[in-house]
Amino acid sequence: MAIKLRKSYKFALRSSLYISVILLILSLLLFGYFSFWNYWAVLAIAIAVVFAVSFLVIQYRVEEFIYKRIKKIYDDVTLLESTSFASRPITTDMATLTAEIEKFAKDKRIEIDTLKIREEYRKDFLGNVSHELKTPLFTVQGYILTLLDGAMEDKKVRKKYLQRANKGVERLIYIVKDLDLITKLEAGDLSLEISTFDIVELIKSVFELLEMKASRKQIALTFDMEYREPIYVKGDREKIQQVITNLVVNSIKYGHPDGTTEVSVENLIKNKVIVRVTDNGEGIPEAHLPRIFERFYRIDKSGSRKEGGSGLGLAIVKHIIEAHGEKIYVESVVDVGSEFSFTLEKAKNPEA
Repeated sequence: MAIKLRKSYKFALRSSLYISVILLILSLLLFGYFSFWNYWAVLAIAIAVVFAVSFLVIQYRVEEFIYKRIKKIYDDVTLLESTSFASRPITTDMATLTAEIEKFAKDKRIEIDTLKIREEYRKDFLGNVSHELKTPLFTVQGYILTLLDGAMEDKKVRKKYLQRANKGVERLIYIVKDLDLITKLEAGDLSLEISTFDIVELIKSVFELLEMKASRKQIALTFDMEYREPIYVKGDREKIQQVITNLVVNSIKYGHPDGTTEVSVENLIKNKVIVRVTDNGEGIPEAHLPRIFERFYRIDKSGSRKEGGSGLGLAIVKHIIEAHGEKIYVESVVDVGSEFSFTLEKAKNPEA
């Protein structure tokens, strides 16, 4: 207890000692020099001197004992660049110091929470990547090992197994290409070739490309209405086609047989249109909606996929739309269906 008291009062004792010594010396000088003055004049001068000396000593001691030591701690942990102390001299404003410490603590809490979220995301991402890659890799390896064990002698079996192994390799290439594309999109290395094009004509071409895929599941690809006039928008035509293709493919994958996939193009505001892709399929549980645009994120946590794909389709869609400076939205109800929509900038008829 004595040690704690001695440490607690060390600052006060030293400050008092300095003030006492300085005042004693000044008092002797004052009374020697102003001995012929009256009592009140000497008292007024003494009060002024006491105030000035106390202010200077306490200010010096506070800066020396508190703020410079705190500044040294900040310097040691390289935090001064994020505080206001770096751009101004140390003061005796305790409110400023308290605010800086509270701000630092809050920033650190946010940083720690962000790191935890990123760590969880990293674990999920690595697990999903390994799952997506190991399935086709093990498939290819299985067919090759079977051929090496003797099945290669049978020409029919050899051809069939080589064809299946080739499908596995194609799936690997598909995943790697999508990973490369999304990496470039995230890094901003993929330049967009902005042009003016008819979004209705582009949607029709996507319908034609996916017509056979949809017919195998008896899903109808339709517009919400008949568009007699073209609707011109600005964007990278190839990338927007990829966005619509990915959304329509997803609606076919998770749509119910004899269902529909409907696309509409509506005026949103003066210079924007919104493209909606709506289906009456399985729908997405509300708890999963905030994460469906993450790479390899799976709603089905069992580790198996009923449908193929790289698992990157929606992540690519989101990055392409955001690269255009636009927004993408999703609404879904389980067993009712889903609606994905995104905005695009309207353009004038280039021929006009």
